[in-house]
Amino acid sequence: MPRNTFRVSLFCISVLVFLSGCAASPAEAKDRSLVDLFDDVSRSVVVLRTVQREAAPNQPLGEVAFSGLGSGVLIDMQGHIITAAHVVQTADLVEVEFTDGSKVTAAIVSSDPTSDLAMLKVDAMPEVAVPATLGDSDSIRVGEEIFVVGAPYGLERSLTVGHISGRHGGGEASSLGLAAPDAELFQTDAAINQGNSGGPMFDMQGNVIGIVSYILSQSGGFEGLGFVVTANTVRAKMLERRSFWSGITAVPIHGPVAKALNVPQAEALLVQNVALGSPGQKMGLRPSRIPVMIAGQTVLIGGDMILSIGDMAYSNRNLEQITHAIEDMADREMLKLRVLRGGEIVDIEFYGFYRQGDE
Repeated sequence: MPRNTFRVSLFCISVLVFLSGCAASPAEAKDRSLVDLFDDVSRSVVVLRTVQREAAPNQPLGEVAFSGLGSGVLIDMQGHIITAAHVVQTADLVEVEFTDGSKVTAAIVSSDPTSDLAMLKVDAMPEVAVPATLGDSDSIRVGEEIFVVGAPYGLERSLTVGHISGRHGGGEASSLGLAAPDAELFQTDAAINQGNSGGPMFDMQGNVIGIVSYILSQSGGFEGLGFVVTANTVRAKMLERRSFWSGITAVPIHGPVAKALNVPQAEALLVQNVALGSPGQKMGLRPSRIPVMIAGQTVLIGGDMILSIGDMAYSNRNLEQITHAIEDMADREMLKLRVLRGGEIVDIEFYGFYRQGDE
């Protein structure tokens, strides 16, 4: 072989080795082991146990206490935890368990049931607790691999892996159960079950890209359709604006049902449950305790029906406007409610409504 040909060959081999080495490094940095990722993020995931009351079966006006289970994720060293609103909305007590087994009571400081998000705060955290990083969900594409960490059926910090199988915003999210028109959902095939609600979905770099909301199921178990509220919806609802926590659940009533209940306007909110110590209880709102079947679903009646909030009569069309008006209220500013109670209209005045939980 001529000497110059040998030199060229050596040069080409050297270049190929160099290029292959350069190509491997970014891939190694990006594609971290799922084992390592789980070790890094699991200390941010918490188990939530709640106690709340509901109507007693077959006992009109009676109450029973029951326990609930969910998950959440620590997002800062100030003790703020993001979870799903339906896990804590009417909880009388919320207990947070960290990875070392330590348990502390949490206060509910913010909640937006229309996007199924809530924020808790604990005053003390163990040394093992490490906040997670909230990612940019807008950068996530359908088909990307993800993983979910939570406590399905009480099996703490269980990991499931899947993909983003769809994303739904605006009208699509509304048709899937979120009333907030600006909320967004990821659809996923990662296994989600009872106890996963409120837990984090992570991308393959370990960033939180969503909070588990619910599943669509015929059997009651996971069937391949899970829905997760996106991280950027979390930012908008929990961080950029502080959505108020009322401590109540309510169902909208209208049409023939409103007429049957003698509601003096087209629409109203029928209070279902009220959490102990919540702003709703401090306002004196009364829960419903008589179960009836309406359009194939069990609804509680007998409680307060909210007719107006502030100066605005309740309707589904102006719900977002009412919500923003309350969010913009100053501390201790008076909130007015008008309710229908036992056939009579009652006016309620309350000061310091939506920031009560963050004191």
